[in-house]
Amino acid sequence: MITKIKSKALLLAVSFSLVACGSDDDNDQPAPTLLTSEDTIATTVSENESFSTLLAAVDAADLVETLDSEGPFTVFAPTDEAFAALPEGTLDSLLLPENKQKLIDILLFHVVPGSLSSSDVLAQTSIATVFGQNLAIDKDKVTVNGASIVSTDIAASNGTIHVIDSVLIPKDAVEVASSAGFNTLVAAIEAAGLTETLKGDGPFTIFAPTDDAFAALPEGTLESLLQPENKQQLIDILSYHVVSGSLKAEAVLAESSLTSLEGSSISISSDGGAKVNESSITATDVIAGNGVIHVIDKVLIP
Repeated sequence: MITKIKSKALLLAVSFSLVACGSDDDNDQPAPTLLTSEDTIATTVSENESFSTLLAAVDAADLVETLDSEGPFTVFAPTDEAFAALPEGTLDSLLLPENKQKLIDILLFHVVPGSLSSSDVLAQTSIATVFGQNLAIDKDKVTVNGASIVSTDIAASNGTIHVIDSVLIPKDAVEVASSAGFNTLVAAIEAAGLTETLKGDGPFTIFAPTDDAFAALPEGTLESLLQPENKQQLIDILSYHVVSGSLKAEAVLAESSLTSLEGSSISISSDGGAKVNESSITATDVIAGNGVIHVIDKVLIP
């Protein structure tokens, strides 16, 4: 059952990242102290002991100033227990300076543009986050991406907070490709033994051929590549579709060529439409937790 926390006003919602802490349904934890709606989200975080992990994360990500800005945003804020439930060492790793961008991405995955009340949230089946991936909403279970919403409608002058019991982690490139219906590409990645690599930290830019692109290969080519004895050839071809770094479309099209993980260069052009080698880029900036995917209509061959 949701504990609904009301304040006099539900104004605007901000915060690049509120992965909050403080559970209202745990008697051992202090309930979030409601400040007036004149206080920003940043003030709410800094003055409430229940948000200690969130505050540490916001500080490490240099997002305090953002949490004081206008927004508006809606924030799904994990409790301290939610952070503690992450795999051992995960939080400590995220707080390291070298992992700052990954921490920012995770925090932004908890933030939605606009000020949405709990009823607004539960009236939808999915909501786009500031990070770029959507959150799935289940109004019957009262969950967001599987995390239970344990208290709602904490108002601030620049935002609204809904407290959740799990930290939300963006989908990695393989998960995004799978959920987006790139069935052949995912099967090829598995056959090549590259699943763990492309689920790793990266970041990666992936030019992802559609199922139709694979089907357009000469007859028997795909079946042959999926055979164990041709694994290295398959690895080379798939690696030729991957570039180190997270490059959105604008950054890609600013280059004339990019070096693939396979080692060879791929050409980039915008004459007659955006292209990589002879393949047209048909969709761009599909955001993953460890990079970005651009969709292409032909398989690239080194």
